[in-house]
Amino acid sequence: MRTAKHSIATNILLAAFKLFAGIFAHSAAMVADAIHSITDLISTIIVIIGIKLSNKKPDRDHQYGHERIECVAALILAALIFSVGVGIGWSGVQRIISGDYQHLAVPGILALIAALASIIVKESLYWYVRATAKKINSSALMADAWHSRIDGLSSIGSFFGILGARLGFPILDSVAAIIICLFIFKAAYSIARDAINKMLDTAADDATLIAMRKIILSHKSVQSIDQIKTRLFGNRIFVDIEISVDPSLDLLRAHEISHQIHDLIESNFPTVKHCSVHLNPAQPKPPQKALQ
Repeated sequence: MRTAKHSIATNILLAAFKLFAGIFAHSAAMVADAIHSITDLISTIIVIIGIKLSNKKPDRDHQYGHERIECVAALILAALIFSVGVGIGWSGVQRIISGDYQHLAVPGILALIAALASIIVKESLYWYVRATAKKINSSALMADAWHSRIDGLSSIGSFFGILGARLGFPILDSVAAIIICLFIFKAAYSIARDAINKMLDTAADDATLIAMRKIILSHKSVQSIDQIKTRLFGNRIFVDIEISVDPSLDLLRAHEISHQIHDLIESNFPTVKHCSVHLNPAQPKPPQKALQ
Protein backbone atom coordinates (compact mmCIF):
# COMPACT_ATOMS: atom_id res chain seq x y z
CA MET A 1 0.00 0.00 0.00
CA ARG A 2 2.87 2.36 0.79
CA THR A 3 4.43 1.68 -2.62
CA ALA A 4 1.11 2.25 -4.37
CA LYS A 5 0.57 5.55 -2.53
CA HIS A 6 4.03 6.77 -3.51
CA SER A 7 3.27 5.80 -7.12
CA ILE A 8 0.01 7.77 -7.02
CA ALA A 9 1.68 10.90 -5.64
CA THR A 10 4.45 10.73 -8.24
CA ASN A 11 2.02 10.22 -11.13
CA ILE A 12 -0.21 13.10 -10.05
CA LEU A 13 2.72 15.53 -10.04
CA LEU A 14 4.25 14.19 -13.26
CA ALA A 15 0.97 14.03 -15.19
CA ALA A 16 0.09 17.61 -14.19
CA PHE A 17 3.52 18.89 -15.28
CA LYS A 18 3.43 17.00 -18.59
CA LEU A 19 -0.12 18.12 -19.40
CA PHE A 20 0.79 21.72 -18.66
CA ALA A 21 3.96 21.44 -20.75
CA GLY A 22 2.09 19.76 -23.62
CA ILE A 23 -0.61 22.42 -23.78
CA PHE A 24 1.65 25.42 -23.11
CA ALA A 25 4.40 24.21 -25.50
CA HIS A 26 1.92 23.04 -28.20
CA SER A 27 3.10 19.41 -28.27
CA ALA A 28 0.62 16.67 -29.22
CA ALA A 29 3.17 14.03 -28.23
CA MET A 30 3.53 15.49 -24.74
CA VAL A 31 -0.25 15.75 -24.28
CA ALA A 32 -0.48 12.07 -25.27
CA ASP A 33 2.32 11.28 -22.84
CA ALA A 34 0.48 13.15 -20.08
CA ILE A 35 -2.71 11.18 -20.76
CA HIS A 36 -0.63 8.01 -20.53
CA SER A 37 0.61 9.14 -17.10
CA ILE A 38 -2.99 9.78 -16.02
CA THR A 39 -3.81 6.16 -16.92
CA ASP A 40 -0.86 5.19 -14.69
CA LEU A 41 -2.59 7.02 -11.86
CA ILE A 42 -5.92 5.30 -12.51
CA SER A 43 -4.20 1.93 -12.86
CA THR A 44 -2.51 2.30 -9.48
CA ILE A 45 -5.88 3.00 -7.87
CA ILE A 46 -7.25 -0.15 -9.53
CA VAL A 47 -4.24 -2.08 -8.22
CA ILE A 48 -4.90 -0.88 -4.66
CA ILE A 49 -8.54 -1.99 -4.87
CA GLY A 50 -7.52 -5.35 -6.37
CA ILE A 51 -4.89 -6.07 -3.72
CA LYS A 52 -7.22 -5.11 -0.85
CA LEU A 53 -10.00 -7.37 -2.15
CA SER A 54 -7.66 -10.28 -2.96
CA ASN A 55 -6.35 -10.29 0.63
CA LYS A 56 -9.82 -10.92 2.07
CA LYS A 57 -10.07 -14.14 4.04
CA PRO A 58 -12.00 -17.11 2.56
CA ASP A 59 -15.73 -17.04 3.17
CA ARG A 60 -18.70 -19.33 2.59
CA ASP A 61 -19.05 -18.36 -1.08
CA HIS A 62 -15.29 -18.22 -1.82
CA GLN A 63 -13.78 -21.05 0.20
CA TYR A 64 -10.43 -20.98 -1.65
CA GLY A 65 -9.91 -17.25 -1.07
CA HIS A 66 -10.13 -14.15 -3.27
CA GLU A 67 -6.68 -14.02 -4.91
CA ARG A 68 -8.11 -14.06 -8.42
CA ILE A 69 -9.74 -10.68 -7.85
CA GLU A 70 -6.25 -9.27 -8.40
CA CYS A 71 -6.25 -10.88 -11.86
CA VAL A 72 -9.60 -9.24 -12.61
CA ALA A 73 -8.10 -5.88 -11.57
CA ALA A 74 -5.18 -6.49 -13.94
CA LEU A 75 -7.57 -7.28 -16.82
CA ILE A 76 -9.53 -4.07 -16.18
CA LEU A 77 -6.23 -2.22 -16.20
CA ALA A 78 -5.23 -3.83 -19.53
CA ALA A 79 -8.56 -2.83 -21.11
CA LEU A 80 -8.12 0.73 -19.85
CA ILE A 81 -4.58 0.97 -21.22
CA PHE A 82 -5.67 -0.42 -24.60
CA SER A 83 -8.53 2.06 -24.95
CA VAL A 84 -6.22 4.97 -24.15
CA GLY A 85 -3.80 3.72 -26.80
CA VAL A 86 -6.55 3.63 -29.42
CA GLY A 87 -7.49 7.25 -28.69
CA ILE A 88 -3.91 8.51 -28.81
CA GLY A 89 -3.05 6.57 -31.96
CA TRP A 90 -6.16 7.67 -33.84
CA SER A 91 -5.52 11.32 -32.98
CA GLY A 92 -1.96 11.06 -34.33
CA VAL A 93 -3.10 9.32 -37.54
CA GLN A 94 -5.71 12.03 -38.18
CA ARG A 95 -3.10 14.79 -37.93
CA ILE A 96 -0.78 12.94 -40.35
CA ILE A 97 -3.40 12.12 -43.01
CA SER A 98 -4.70 15.68 -42.93
CA GLY A 99 -1.61 16.64 -44.98
CA ASP A 100 -1.56 20.16 -43.53
CA TYR A 101 1.93 19.90 -42.07
CA GLN A 102 2.85 23.57 -42.54
CA HIS A 103 0.33 24.73 -39.94
CA LEU A 104 1.39 22.27 -37.26
CA ALA A 105 2.71 24.11 -34.20
CA VAL A 106 6.38 23.67 -33.32
CA PRO A 107 6.67 22.36 -29.71
CA GLY A 108 8.36 24.64 -27.19
CA ILE A 109 11.44 23.83 -25.13
CA LEU A 110 9.29 23.14 -22.06
CA ALA A 111 7.87 20.02 -23.75
CA LEU A 112 11.41 18.72 -24.31
CA ILE A 113 12.27 19.28 -20.64
CA ALA A 114 9.07 17.50 -19.56
CA ALA A 115 9.90 14.48 -21.74
CA LEU A 116 13.38 14.20 -20.24
CA ALA A 117 12.02 14.51 -16.70
CA SER A 118 9.41 11.84 -17.43
CA ILE A 119 12.05 9.38 -18.67
CA ILE A 120 14.08 9.71 -15.46
CA VAL A 121 11.14 9.67 -13.04
CA LYS A 122 9.30 6.80 -14.70
CA GLU A 123 12.31 4.51 -14.90
CA SER A 124 13.04 5.16 -11.22
CA LEU A 125 9.40 4.44 -10.36
CA TYR A 126 9.53 1.19 -12.36
CA TRP A 127 12.41 -0.22 -10.30
CA TYR A 128 10.84 0.91 -7.03
CA VAL A 129 7.40 -0.65 -7.70
CA ARG A 130 8.95 -3.76 -9.31
CA ALA A 131 10.94 -4.50 -6.15
CA THR A 132 7.77 -4.49 -4.03
CA ALA A 133 5.83 -6.54 -6.61
CA LYS A 134 8.52 -9.26 -6.60
CA LYS A 135 8.68 -9.23 -2.80
CA ILE A 136 4.94 -9.94 -2.40
CA ASN A 137 4.51 -11.75 -5.76
CA SER A 138 1.74 -9.40 -6.91
CA SER A 139 0.74 -9.59 -10.58
CA ALA A 140 -1.32 -6.41 -10.36
CA LEU A 141 1.54 -4.44 -8.78
CA MET A 142 3.98 -5.87 -11.33
CA ALA A 143 1.58 -4.75 -14.07
CA ASP A 144 1.62 -1.28 -12.53
CA ALA A 145 5.43 -1.33 -12.53
CA TRP A 146 5.54 -2.25 -16.21
CA HIS A 147 3.01 0.46 -16.94
CA SER A 148 5.48 2.93 -15.44
CA ARG A 149 8.32 1.60 -17.60
CA ILE A 150 6.18 1.72 -20.75
CA ASP A 151 5.29 5.31 -19.90
CA GLY A 152 9.00 6.06 -19.57
CA LEU A 153 9.75 4.39 -22.91
CA SER A 154 6.95 6.33 -24.55
CA SER A 155 8.52 9.51 -23.18
CA ILE A 156 11.66 8.61 -25.13
CA GLY A 157 9.51 8.63 -28.27
CA SER A 158 8.08 11.97 -27.16
CA PHE A 159 11.55 13.38 -26.62
CA PHE A 160 12.81 12.54 -30.11
CA GLY A 161 9.50 13.51 -31.72
CA ILE A 162 9.55 16.90 -30.05
CA LEU A 163 13.25 17.34 -30.83
CA GLY A 164 12.63 16.50 -34.49
CA ALA A 165 9.73 18.94 -34.64
CA ARG A 166 11.91 21.70 -33.18
CA LEU A 167 14.59 20.93 -35.79
CA GLY A 168 12.13 21.66 -38.60
CA PHE A 169 10.02 18.50 -38.97
CA PRO A 170 6.74 19.25 -37.11
CA ILE A 171 5.10 16.03 -38.34
CA LEU A 172 7.49 14.05 -36.13
CA ASP A 173 5.53 15.20 -33.08
CA SER A 174 2.47 13.33 -34.39
CA VAL A 175 4.61 10.33 -35.38
CA ALA A 176 5.87 10.21 -31.79
CA ALA A 177 2.26 10.12 -30.55
CA ILE A 178 1.62 7.03 -32.72
CA ILE A 179 4.82 5.36 -31.45
CA ILE A 180 3.57 5.94 -27.91
CA CYS A 181 0.33 4.24 -28.93
CA LEU A 182 2.25 1.10 -29.95
CA PHE A 183 4.03 0.98 -26.59
CA ILE A 184 0.68 1.24 -24.88
CA PHE A 185 -0.73 -1.68 -26.90
CA LYS A 186 2.28 -3.82 -25.95
CA ALA A 187 1.79 -3.06 -22.25
CA ALA A 188 -1.92 -3.91 -22.42
CA TYR A 189 -1.17 -7.24 -24.12
CA SER A 190 1.50 -8.28 -21.59
CA ILE A 191 -0.67 -7.42 -18.60
CA ALA A 192 -3.74 -9.22 -19.99
CA ARG A 193 -1.74 -12.33 -20.91
CA ASP A 194 -0.25 -12.64 -17.41
CA ALA A 195 -3.66 -12.18 -15.74
CA ILE A 196 -5.38 -14.71 -18.02
CA ASN A 197 -2.65 -17.30 -17.42
CA LYS A 198 -3.17 -16.98 -13.67
CA MET A 199 -6.93 -17.42 -14.07
CA LEU A 200 -6.63 -20.56 -16.22
CA ASP A 201 -4.83 -22.75 -13.64
CA THR A 202 -1.51 -22.41 -15.47
CA ALA A 203 1.26 -24.53 -13.92
CA ALA A 204 4.12 -22.98 -11.97
CA ASP A 205 7.39 -22.40 -13.80
CA ASP A 206 9.91 -25.21 -14.34
CA ALA A 207 12.40 -23.84 -11.83
CA THR A 208 9.79 -23.98 -9.07
CA LEU A 209 8.81 -27.56 -9.98
CA ILE A 210 12.45 -28.71 -10.01
CA ALA A 211 13.02 -27.14 -6.58
CA MET A 212 9.88 -28.81 -5.19
CA ARG A 213 10.95 -32.22 -6.51
CA LYS A 214 14.38 -31.83 -4.92
CA ILE A 215 12.89 -31.01 -1.50
CA ILE A 216 10.36 -33.87 -1.64
CA LEU A 217 13.01 -36.44 -2.57
CA SER A 218 15.22 -35.21 0.27
CA HIS A 219 12.80 -36.87 2.70
CA LYS A 220 14.21 -40.28 3.62
CA SER A 221 10.82 -42.04 3.50
CA VAL A 222 9.97 -40.97 -0.05
CA GLN A 223 10.90 -43.67 -2.55
CA SER A 224 9.63 -41.84 -5.65
CA ILE A 225 7.40 -39.02 -6.84
CA ASP A 226 4.49 -40.44 -8.80
CA GLN A 227 2.97 -37.10 -9.71
CA ILE A 228 3.27 -33.43 -8.89
CA LYS A 229 0.79 -30.87 -10.21
CA THR A 230 0.65 -27.12 -9.63
CA ARG A 231 -1.78 -24.39 -10.58
CA LEU A 232 -1.60 -20.65 -10.20
CA PHE A 233 -4.42 -19.05 -8.23
CA GLY A 234 -3.89 -15.32 -8.57
CA ASN A 235 -0.47 -14.71 -7.03
CA ARG A 236 -0.54 -17.97 -5.06
CA ILE A 237 0.09 -21.65 -5.96
CA PHE A 238 -1.87 -24.81 -5.21
CA VAL A 239 0.17 -28.04 -5.19
CA ASP A 240 -1.01 -31.67 -5.49
CA ILE A 241 1.60 -34.36 -4.81
CA GLU A 242 1.55 -38.14 -5.06
CA ILE A 243 4.50 -40.01 -3.59
CA SER A 244 5.39 -43.68 -3.08
CA VAL A 245 6.39 -44.96 0.36
CA ASP A 246 7.00 -48.30 2.02
CA PRO A 247 3.66 -50.21 1.85
CA SER A 248 4.26 -51.84 5.24
CA LEU A 249 4.07 -48.52 7.14
CA ASP A 250 1.27 -48.19 9.69
CA LEU A 251 -1.39 -45.52 9.25
CA LEU A 252 0.04 -43.23 11.94
CA ARG A 253 3.52 -43.16 10.36
CA ALA A 254 2.09 -42.68 6.85
CA HIS A 255 0.02 -39.75 8.12
CA GLU A 256 3.11 -38.26 9.76
CA ILE A 257 5.10 -38.47 6.50
CA SER A 258 2.27 -36.80 4.60
CA HIS A 259 2.26 -33.88 7.03
CA GLN A 260 6.04 -33.56 6.90
CA ILE A 261 6.01 -33.26 3.09
CA HIS A 262 3.15 -30.77 3.34
CA ASP A 263 5.09 -28.62 5.82
CA LEU A 264 8.31 -28.84 3.78
CA ILE A 265 6.61 -27.45 0.69
CA GLU A 266 4.66 -24.68 2.42
CA SER A 267 7.64 -23.55 4.53
CA ASN A 268 10.09 -23.45 1.60
CA PHE A 269 7.70 -21.86 -0.90
CA PRO A 270 5.87 -18.86 0.66
CA THR A 271 3.69 -18.42 -2.45
CA VAL A 272 2.11 -21.86 -1.96
CA LYS A 273 -1.40 -21.36 -0.62
CA HIS A 274 -2.10 -25.06 -0.05
CA CYS A 275 -0.31 -28.36 -0.58
CA SER A 276 -2.16 -31.67 -0.81
CA VAL A 277 -0.15 -34.89 -0.37
CA HIS A 278 -1.35 -38.37 -1.37
CA LEU A 279 0.61 -41.51 -0.46
CA ASN A 280 0.86 -44.58 -2.70
CA PRO A 281 2.32 -47.98 -1.73
CA ALA A 282 5.65 -48.42 -3.48
CA GLN A 283 5.59 -51.21 -6.03
CA PRO A 284 8.14 -53.97 -5.47
CA LYS A 285 10.98 -53.87 -7.95
CA PRO A 286 10.94 -56.74 -10.49
CA PRO A 287 13.73 -59.27 -9.90
CA GLN A 288 16.74 -58.89 -12.16
CA LYS A 289 17.35 -61.65 -14.65
CA ALA A 290 20.41 -63.79 -13.98
CA LEU A 291 23.30 -63.29 -16.35
CA GLN A 292 23.68 -66.16 -18.82
